Amino acid sequence: MSVIEEERVRGAVFKDINAEDEDQQPTVIESLCMNCYENGSTRLLLTKIPFFKEIIISSFSCPHCNWTNTEIQSAGRIQEQGVLYTLQVKTKEDMNREVVKSDSASTRIPQLDFEIPAFTQKGSLSTIEGLLDRAVVGLEQDQPIRKATDPAVAEKIEEFIQRFKKLKEVEEEFTLIIDDPSGNSFIENPFAPQKDTALTVTHYKRTPEHNAALGIEAEEEENDEKPGNDLDAMRNEVLVFNTNCPECNAPANTNMKLVQIPHFKEVIIMATNCDSCGHRTNEVKSGGATEELGTRITLHLTDPSDMSRDLLKSETCSVLIPELEFELGMAALGGKFTTLEGLLKDIKDLIIAGEMDVHIILDDPAGNSYLQNVYAPDPDPEMKIEKYTRTFEQNEDLGLNDMKTEGYAEK
Repeated sequence: MSVIEEERVRGAVFKDINAEDEDQQPTVIESLCMNCYENGSTRLLLTKIPFFKEIIISSFSCPHCNWTNTEIQSAGRIQEQGVLYTLQVKTKEDMNREVVKSDSASTRIPQLDFEIPAFTQKGSLSTIEGLLDRAVVGLEQDQPIRKATDPAVAEKIEEFIQRFKKLKEVEEEFTLIIDDPSGNSFIENPFAPQKDTALTVTHYKRTPEHNAALGIEAEEEENDEKPGNDLDAMRNEVLVFNTNCPECNAPANTNMKLVQIPHFKEVIIMATNCDSCGHRTNEVKSGGATEELGTRITLHLTDPSDMSRDLLKSETCSVLIPELEFELGMAALGGKFTTLEGLLKDIKDLIIAGEMDVHIILDDPAGNSYLQNVYAPDPDPEMKIEKYTRTFEQNEDLGLNDMKTEGYAEK
């Protein structure tokens, strides 16, 4: 397909966002509610923001528990450069500017010394007023609990909320900064294609830390001349094997991919989907050998955003929650690459509600498990990683005591 044909197809699928276009209707898909596990519906709208790019808007609602969730995703790839938007909000008309904020973007208002860090919110399509409203709702959410447990903190947050509400009236100018290393965020220029004197858009080259946070690797120069290109090609390829479904034994396909986890190591992810019975499995294998030392990772859960941390539990890893007297043995669940919320499942509601101050411990004598450090490359103040020498019993469980690794040299 030529570039012109490809653009024509994209133009037919992604139409400019327009409230008066009756033909631009969302696609409705029946979906499982992750709050009550009843069936709800997801509405998908493929649209294009004028003077920006194509995006996918998804909105989920559940008629059983009334849980809703709305987010946006870029329909394109991560851009070549990051983008920094700096807007001087001067009038109430500025509050109506459209804003696309991807999940990798951070938001700052220097006058309030306020920041929403990257990867703490889902992507959203809103206005500046809507962005402020969302921040206020987040601050007000736990105020009743704070007023009962810590009135002094609740009072300070209430003062902060009132300052936020005054910003909506634009009684004085303030600055809104959106910094997105993926390049997929946007603040509307209502004067486009003319220059907007209140808006500054700066593109910049990502740092290695930015690339690590986005889960991408910087391209190496002269890649074709360096050894190991076959391995590099394997990293970018999904291998497919013909297997049988472990549930109904019908023919199925298993997909395998080599994935580099930032600040950790390479792992092999294997996923099997059965078209006959719908059974799905996924398993993670370490891409390397058993480490010389075991690893014990202890995370203190202090915020609901901790639940979205990436987590690799190898098949040799046990999970402990001391405050709940809960332990998951190393043989349970097998290897998994998921989030902390995905691993906890049934006990996640208790922890998210903040009813207990808990720790999560991943104890892997093989040293092949991982829990995301959201402060990387800086140390995580709430997480402790310990390396330890395995006991004889642990080596026995791993089958290392019977391994003979010496004396193979020819005599």
